Amino acid sequence: MKNLGIIGLLFLCIACTTQAQDKTTQKKEVYKMETTETINYATFGGGCFWCVEAIFDQLEGVIKVESGYAGGHVKNPSYNEVVTGRTGHAEVIHITYNPTIIDFETLLDIFFNTHNPTTLNQQGADRGTQYRSAVFYHDIAQMEAANNMITALDAAKVFDDRIVTEVTAFDVFYVAENYHQDYYENNKTQGYCQAVINPKLEKFQKQYKDKLKKK
Repeated sequence: MKNLGIIGLLFLCIACTTQAQDKTTQKKEVYKMETTETINYATFGGGCFWCVEAIFDQLEGVIKVESGYAGGHVKNPSYNEVVTGRTGHAEVIHITYNPTIIDFETLLDIFFNTHNPTTLNQQGADRGTQYRSAVFYHDIAQMEAANNMITALDAAKVFDDRIVTEVTAFDVFYVAENYHQDYYENNKTQGYCQAVINPKLEKFQKQYKDKLKKK
């Protein structure tokens, strides 16, 4: 992903500072949950969670996507704390999906194909450990799938640089503040959505049109 430059940074600052005024936090923690034949979970960090949520929410077989924080050491962090980069948390999405409709490998493929997994602690103009590329695996099968895909992508030289995606065990997911949930759906005319999310969605929708929810 190319750096957005001054205009992109301006959109980002407007988006983040405006929303930071709302300090209402959902004090909800999600720990490891039981899976069934039709319910499983995936947790990904791929930069700003507004972008990642907008993509995965459109997939057939995805039941729910929540934006939040994972991978850090601070309990119940707020957005204002996470964006300092001092909590250790990444902005992530927590996906509930039906594995009989969409499998984890497909989710992984989309994850790696819709962000840049080779830039350490950065996605475009978004910089800091909170924007790191990460897979928080829920079981050994997910861990092996993530590591195998990284190995295969690196071997095939799909990207110019080596993948730096963190692959680590899921511990706890903290649901982000209400205004972060369904952010794109609720703010389509906002500057960041127009400049950053729309182009990513258009590319994704063309490439994975057979995976999209029926309207």
